[in-house]
Amino acid sequence: MKIKTILYSLITSFILIISYFLVSAKYDLSRNFFLILAILGLTFLTFGIILIIKARKKKGKLRIALLITGISATAPFIGSILHNVFYGLAIAFESLNILFEILHVSFFIISLLVAPILFVVGMVISIKLTGQKGRKFYKD
Repeated sequence: MKIKTILYSLITSFILIISYFLVSAKYDLSRNFFLILAILGLTFLTFGIILIIKARKKKGKLRIALLITGISATAPFIGSILHNVFYGLAIAFESLNILFEILHVSFFIISLLVAPILFVVGMVISIKLTGQKGRKFYKD
């Protein structure tokens, strides 16, 4: 697959996930169409992993932008798992409660706030740099 196809598929998945949450907030569809959200989430994760693998072959600013986009696409999944692990450890080991509380809150913030913002930033820069194929900034 071409990197542009993967990037645009990732963007489409992101837009569909965001629109799912916007529609379900108004019409309370969260229980009825959860399978659709799960499929979209796995698609988003898969395209993020593929983008990371493909971006390693690129050079220059495009590589950095694609890696930011791919890593921030996989970060909510990994961050959610680590958030739950550290939350469980905070409950299990009360002597280290403060450390695990800080870690589980940190991964929660990364998953829900930092990763989507970085995805949008990386997406915009990646679209700009993939469009500059004939210009001097694009290094293939």
